[in-house]
Amino acid sequence: MKVILFANTDWYLYNFRRSLAAALRDAGHDLLLVSPPGPYGEKLRAAGFRWIPAPMERMSLNPLRELALLSWLWRLMRKERPDIVHTFTIKCAVYGGLIARLVKAGRLNSVTGMGYVFISDSFKAQLLRPLLRLLMRAAFGGDRASLILQNHDDVQLFEKVGIVPLEQIRLVRSSGVDCSRFLPPNDEPASVGEPLRIVFAARMLWDKGVGELVEAARLLKSESRRLRFVLAGDPDPGNPAAIAEETLLGWQAEGLVEWLGHVSDMPTLLADAGIVVLPSYREGLPKSLIEAAACARPLITTDAPGCREVVTHGVNGLLVPVRNAEALARAIAMLQDDPELARRLGEAARVKALIEFDERVVIAQTLAVYHEIAV
Repeated sequence: MKVILFANTDWYLYNFRRSLAAALRDAGHDLLLVSPPGPYGEKLRAAGFRWIPAPMERMSLNPLRELALLSWLWRLMRKERPDIVHTFTIKCAVYGGLIARLVKAGRLNSVTGMGYVFISDSFKAQLLRPLLRLLMRAAFGGDRASLILQNHDDVQLFEKVGIVPLEQIRLVRSSGVDCSRFLPPNDEPASVGEPLRIVFAARMLWDKGVGELVEAARLLKSESRRLRFVLAGDPDPGNPAAIAEETLLGWQAEGLVEWLGHVSDMPTLLADAGIVVLPSYREGLPKSLIEAAACARPLITTDAPGCREVVTHGVNGLLVPVRNAEALARAIAMLQDDPELARRLGEAARVKALIEFDERVVIAQTLAVYHEIAV
């Protein structure tokens, strides 16, 4: 079986879908990885995968550039004649799904989050939303097509707006995490007398709740609590919700946070965390939370789609309202004041990660969908 994996960054293929690609390759399938050019493309090739760069700009709305990309995808799929095209994120799912439908390939479209167009209340996002829904119906519908979503809220949304019939939707919760690599630390992350490390690991976007976390840091530091707030991740210049680097550096200069930028060694970062927070407005299913869960870290996140798939309030973490810095601050203070509660929540988070989010479970569920549409 010939399979094309198409994502909007080579980083996504390397970090999130390399294990799936390896499972497909090891099963003897002919595999091609496609994404815009970047430094991880050569790493994919070095890992033994066939990867080619696509002439794609993630946030482009230039009609000529987008038509050129569609033409390029058409020529590629006519040449490769794939049995299945598996796409990731909305833009790749729409473009890849449309062309795959024209060449009569099986289509597996993974939408791992609703993205800027559905999350933002900006005029631009509201203007694009109806057009995007129309394109999604064309790309995701028809025979030999399945749509993978990562949380129940997105399933209900897609069913409500009638993008695809419910019987074509498959719920696969997360992209998976290697629970043999993300492990609980041998010792507690902070020694007695040292500030408790509060770690946020995600892209530096406003809709990830970074602003609320900084405000929570300001509130807690005014109470003279011994806390270190660590931000791990780069801004995303192609995203309208990106936080300017000057703003991040300003917060750091003010003593509110430490901004590390991109961190490649996530197991070490999370093992050193006292609490992991993600006050996001909406997610598909956040990988940073399940990585932290696998490390048995206590979690604080928002009662928002995707986030509440990982955390059950009071069982394996705490949920706070979206856009509420005061509630976020109080949740952090609660876990700082009750280390035993934090320990219990972290242990329960590890158990859930092993049962529901281990990459072997997720890959098996994904391959089962391949078999459904391959016939």
